[in-house]
Amino acid sequence: MRNKRMFYVLMAIVLVVPSFLVTANLNNHVEAAEDATGEYASKDEVVYATLSPNGDRQEVYVVNVFDVVEEGNIVDYGMYSNLKNLTDLSEIKQEEDKIELTLPEDKFYYQGNLDNAALPWDITISYLLDGNEIEPTELAGKDGNVEMKIETSANENVDPIFFENYLLQISLNLEPEIFDNIETEGGVIANAGKNKQVTFTVMPEQAGALGLKADAVDFELQAMEIAAVPQSMSIDAPDIDEMTGEMNSLTDAIGEISNGVGELNTGVSDLNSGVASLRDGSGQYLNGISEINGSSSGLIDASVAIDEGLAQINSSLSESSSEMDLSALKELPNGLSQLAEGLRQTADGLTKLNENYTAAYSSLDEAMVAIPEYEITKEEIEALKTSDADSEVVEKLLETYEATRKAKETYTVTKEAFEAVDPTLTEVSTSVTEMAKSMDTMATDITNSLEGMNVADSLEELQAGLATLSSNYKTFHAGLVSYTDGVGQLSSSYNEIHSGIVDLSGGTDELESGVDELDDGTDTLYQSTKDMPEEMQEEIDQMIADFDKSDFDAVSFVSAENEKVNSVQFVIKTESIEKQEQESNEEEEEEEPKGFWARLLNLFKN
Repeated sequence: MRNKRMFYVLMAIVLVVPSFLVTANLNNHVEAAEDATGEYASKDEVVYATLSPNGDRQEVYVVNVFDVVEEGNIVDYGMYSNLKNLTDLSEIKQEEDKIELTLPEDKFYYQGNLDNAALPWDITISYLLDGNEIEPTELAGKDGNVEMKIETSANENVDPIFFENYLLQISLNLEPEIFDNIETEGGVIANAGKNKQVTFTVMPEQAGALGLKADAVDFELQAMEIAAVPQSMSIDAPDIDEMTGEMNSLTDAIGEISNGVGELNTGVSDLNSGVASLRDGSGQYLNGISEINGSSSGLIDASVAIDEGLAQINSSLSESSSEMDLSALKELPNGLSQLAEGLRQTADGLTKLNENYTAAYSSLDEAMVAIPEYEITKEEIEALKTSDADSEVVEKLLETYEATRKAKETYTVTKEAFEAVDPTLTEVSTSVTEMAKSMDTMATDITNSLEGMNVADSLEELQAGLATLSSNYKTFHAGLVSYTDGVGQLSSSYNEIHSGIVDLSGGTDELESGVDELDDGTDTLYQSTKDMPEEMQEEIDQMIADFDKSDFDAVSFVSAENEKVNSVQFVIKTESIEKQEQESNEEEEEEEPKGFWARLLNLFKN
């Protein structure tokens, strides 16, 4: 039995002594490395943080990772409250924010706790149960509709380089036994095993306003995980040649519409000027025809008097010559001269009327010819309606456009009637002038006849001539009455024509004003859209530049004095929300752990 115990003791010594030798060799290695200056290729920092369920900071520590290429002594910086070597048993020296490390050639890890360090983001998490705000500790174990609101923003007290260049990814794992009817605001829902994973992404330089709703039973929530990494990927510019080509086609079409509206505006302006001249000439024509119509009654009265005088003379000549009174015959030439003068005035009025009519008709014809022949297609009309031009002005333009085309079509149909007025008035004026000349000749002949006439010898001849004259004059008088009736009808009818021309002038005034506004609108639209493809490319380039962080160079989160920083990552977790378990009334006795020597001595008992 004793030999057996000695065997156990020897075996224990064999097992223990090599460990002492290894420790001694390690200490010798460290002492040798402390005399040399080490070198590392790069350093990584992983910042771990825990938050309360509301987002309040609780604990922050950093794991520093060195890629050592030459063993020896190096210096790192950080205002750590506690240090822990995660690689070996070598000592880490700290003097305020200066950390001295003796590192072997390999990866080296050490941890430092930061008591007062703030994260680059302010994170606020709030909870609502059935629409009422509730503390997360009170929410555990509850049933109902739960809403979580997560807000992130820049912490103004931390270097903004992290907020400006880091992308936040927030993940929640929701157990199907607890959560149902999940809805998110700004999140993505995916399957993660049997659970549902909700992921939110917040871009650099952006504040986050995120939300989640779900029906919960016996509420509990696993820790939220928040990862923050640099958005270092480069973004390739999309190919927008096809889009810009279509935009160029659109702007070219808008330009053509603008040019067409400009030409239309010029044509409508000419039309309005022509219609205004037509209105003025029509007014003069209306005044002239009204004056002629007003003098018609006097002309008829004079003609009746002449007719009655001729009848009276003819009747007197039929009586005995001894009883005949020829004094009335001497007044006949004067009456005929007055009638001739009246006819000349009528002829002058007709001539002036014809001149005014010709001028008015010429203006009307020019105005109608000036109306453009081209048609505005349905596609162009739809383009106008969907453009930035005033819709009310566009509707007025289209109504006026249709009315103008109808007016031109009507004018084309009635143009022959308008053209017939000029020769008719010329013919009537010439006829009236010839009638006046005939009256003057008649008056002169009667006067000459009376001066050298032998009443006794020529009485029968005179009586026959006057009888013929009286009979023919009745025919003339009937024609004169018909003429004045026609002038009266023309005056009455033309009054309506003139009213229509005045209305047309008012319409073309409004049309010119509307088309002028439309011309300004389409020109403004073209000017504002002609550079749209280039502006679109510039906007896309700017957006890509805002989100392209491929040129970002990492800096230390712990201290600005740290060098060769390759990457800095943030791993943040919130506390889970769990139901409190009831404490057991029975206290379990804890077994005191046994040390190495105690366990070794136990081998020799009994």
